[in-house]
Amino acid sequence: MRKLVTDGEGPVTKNDNAFELSSFFIPNGESFFAVVSSYDDVLAYIVKKEGYKAGDTLRLILPFLKAYGATDRAVEEYSRKNILLMPGAKEVLRLLEEISMPVYMISTSYEPYVKAVCEALGFSLKNARFTKLTLDGYALGNGEAERLKELSKEISRMPPIKIPPSASSIEDFPEEEKRKIARLDQIFWEELPSMEAYRMVEEINPVGGTEKANALKEILDETGNAPFDIIYVGDSITDVQAMRLVRGGGGLSVSFNGNVYALREAEVAVIAHHALPTAIISELFFKEGKEAAVKLAKNWGRKAVNELPLNKNVKKAWLKLEGKEQIKLSEVKKENLTELVRESVACRKKVRGERIGELG
Repeated sequence: MRKLVTDGEGPVTKNDNAFELSSFFIPNGESFFAVVSSYDDVLAYIVKKEGYKAGDTLRLILPFLKAYGATDRAVEEYSRKNILLMPGAKEVLRLLEEISMPVYMISTSYEPYVKAVCEALGFSLKNARFTKLTLDGYALGNGEAERLKELSKEISRMPPIKIPPSASSIEDFPEEEKRKIARLDQIFWEELPSMEAYRMVEEINPVGGTEKANALKEILDETGNAPFDIIYVGDSITDVQAMRLVRGGGGLSVSFNGNVYALREAEVAVIAHHALPTAIISELFFKEGKEAAVKLAKNWGRKAVNELPLNKNVKKAWLKLEGKEQIKLSEVKKENLTELVRESVACRKKVRGERIGELG
């Protein structure tokens, strides 16, 4: 039986929980997180640092959250109070349940946030994969909190790293960016490892990059499926390996308001202010397979949707939405990639906010 596997933040919610936690607990936390996130992109995409993967921002920020007083309870309370579901997300799950299409979620986000999202959606937690988190189990050494606060202020004063479009190594970066990267290397791989707080960085393993692919493999093993049975919906650099696994195995990889990293791996791009397109393309994939889903993206338009053999409630939802929301599906090709990136990122920023929309 074919299945939908989706990322959480982006396709299902508007949040970037780690960004928001940083903004809440750390002074000037938005800027701090933007810098660390851009550094994450460099390490994962350009340097390909051994033992490092996309999404490990979520372990790099932990000592700083701890230094500013974040606790397990405080993280859970904040996350629960600040969930922003994508419009239609709950309806999409209900519509797919009506046709008995199994749905799984693989999120890089921390456990307290994903649990709260699952409760808000009425989604089974056993079908979700996420980053396990405990802050209370770790202690800071003598004087570490103050030093971490000093470092967070230094980091937050830096502009985020800008990756040159054609860069394939650090040598391709301007000198100013090289100096910034070198300083962050010193902070994260020389100074932090001397602290007791570094245990958090060593032991907490975010479900991003290769770990998302591993989580997907676990789901395939549990269900007896192969990659060609999967439609995977992602939006960022943390989804790259999972999208490659699905696409390489004959399944369908979909970017939902994705950035350049997701779009490079996608066969279909969804650009929308509403989650309903996920239900439409997933149902078509479930009933008729990948070829039919890609054909819809090639021929996207009102007539194409109205003629599809969809559940009547999906069609009703589409008729209510049609013309009221900006929705576009497109096959991703080399010749339209640049334009799709422009449109998708613009929509991403409008839906999720400028600062979150800029993150990798």
